[in-house]
Amino acid sequence: MFKHRLSKTAVSAAVLAAAVVAATGPAAASTVSAPLSCAHIAAHFDLARQQMPENIALAPDGSAYVTFAAARQVARITPRGTTRILATLPAPADGGRHTPVLGFALTTGIVRAQDGTLYFLYATGTADLTGLWRLSPGGEPQRIAALPAAGLPNGLALDPRTHTLYVTDSVLGTITSVPTVGGTPRTWSSAPELASTGFLGANGLKIHNGALWATNLDRGTVLRIPILRNGRPGAVQTRATGMAGIDDFAFTGHGDQILAALNGPGEVALIQPDGSHSTVLTAADGLQNPTSIALRGDTAYVLSAAYVTAKDPNLLLAHLDSQGVSAK
Repeated sequence: MFKHRLSKTAVSAAVLAAAVVAATGPAAASTVSAPLSCAHIAAHFDLARQQMPENIALAPDGSAYVTFAAARQVARITPRGTTRILATLPAPADGGRHTPVLGFALTTGIVRAQDGTLYFLYATGTADLTGLWRLSPGGEPQRIAALPAAGLPNGLALDPRTHTLYVTDSVLGTITSVPTVGGTPRTWSSAPELASTGFLGANGLKIHNGALWATNLDRGTVLRIPILRNGRPGAVQTRATGMAGIDDFAFTGHGDQILAALNGPGEVALIQPDGSHSTVLTAADGLQNPTSIALRGDTAYVLSAAYVTAKDPNLLLAHLDSQGVSAK
């Protein structure tokens, strides 16, 4: 699907979205709609260099830190749209062909701590590299926790109050907890709602109002798992269904309302607290298999990886109309 030298990676990467394209059909040919406006592409990435952005974390100055999945990189995107590579992770000895499901090594979830430290995930299918990594400002990337080589660590969330990182595994169907100092991971939840149905299960992950929220790509669901006083998980609540190809997401700041990236359909959806949803961005706005969303103030940042479209991986910005959001 890509140029010849990328064909093997491209075929594997395309699976991320292709599994849901057939079920959902092409994206609607509509333009940006309330509560988003002024959608525009702020940065284009180089497909020939495998710059397929997978996840995003924001800094106070408007910079965006992203993982380039197939390039095995962490990068900073300046407010002017300039891309600077901060780290390239070592390639596994087998080239990544044993990475579960996908068959190529990839960087996935990323979060930023208040002191500027970046934490991110790397999946290789090998025991020596798969895990949770840390990049301190001006430093070198370092693995701080090994994760199962048989899994695919994907979503990442940070609880600064307890200095705990949480990780979804899309193959093993789990959420794992790891201290920010690193160490031995612990399985926090292996609830059946996190499991895949044959491809990728638990995916995006956020901490919100005393609970962990996760998406399940295969099942098209949004899940809420309360964090109990003893730190253990409460009963899983399914808060939205019918979200085919759902990847990462962000809360709008209005209760439990969510903006979600629908990878295969090439859309962004607004999900209401009652589980109803509407399409607010499509391919007509520049989306190319969107993977993740972040919000800073009234600006929504949307990454597109172009896993299937193989045209234009990019970073799209849109204005969030808080009045329109709260009126829903």
